[in-house]
Amino acid sequence: MSILIVGLGAGFLSGVFGVGGGILIVPGLVFFAKMEQRRAHGTSLAAVLPISLASLITYWGHDHVDWWVALWLAIGAIAGAILGTKLLKTARHDVLSYGFATVLVISAIRLYWTTSADGRTGLSVVAALALVAIGVATGTLAGLLGVGGGVIMIPAMVLLLGEMNVIAKGTSLAVIIPTSLTGTIRNRKTANVDVKAATVVGLSGVVSAVAGGTVAANMSETLSNALFATLLLAVAAQMIYRERRVRSSSAPTQ
Repeated sequence: MSILIVGLGAGFLSGVFGVGGGILIVPGLVFFAKMEQRRAHGTSLAAVLPISLASLITYWGHDHVDWWVALWLAIGAIAGAILGTKLLKTARHDVLSYGFATVLVISAIRLYWTTSADGRTGLSVVAALALVAIGVATGTLAGLLGVGGGVIMIPAMVLLLGEMNVIAKGTSLAVIIPTSLTGTIRNRKTANVDVKAATVVGLSGVVSAVAGGTVAANMSETLSNALFATLLLAVAAQMIYRERRVRSSSAPTQ
């Protein structure tokens, strides 16, 4: 029952904010299902697939997906996911966590002060290459830190491209699906997925994802930016808290 509630919450979060829902799924699986952290991440990635697909269909139905932007982001994100896996054993996790949390806070502050956007008017070669670079950063950080790509891609699209927030959310979901699928296939090979738990969370989140997407489609641009900025601050706080716990637990006792 607890896992079912986690799925419903994650689905609504995905629908409203255009993210995968891992920010809620991972701690939910660890706390309620007593799942090991690494396995919880793998299970979350699998559960995100049906949830993100349901959210994407809702956004697409309102014509809130920029497919060209999604294509360039996805190319970079898939490459970045592979790179992140290779860097996992050598990268300084604490430096990455604090650095990324800082970027999230700065992005949140900028979003609070961003006025309504009219949407992008074109996509130059330079912009396309920049999107690939953002995608690489998204995939790499997602692989290293276990954060969802939406918290990186959506602010980038809004602040750098002038994309409307609701379209940035729908586009983010279009990118999350192939990257989650790539990661899930890799995790299945290493037996790092609880298929039963992923199925329960994923299917329970589908209904609430549609509801969340409908809410997002009718939300004002200003409110949407403010709520997403608040989500970024919550993710940053969670990352800092998790890193401090890891550091305190590994510190030598007197």
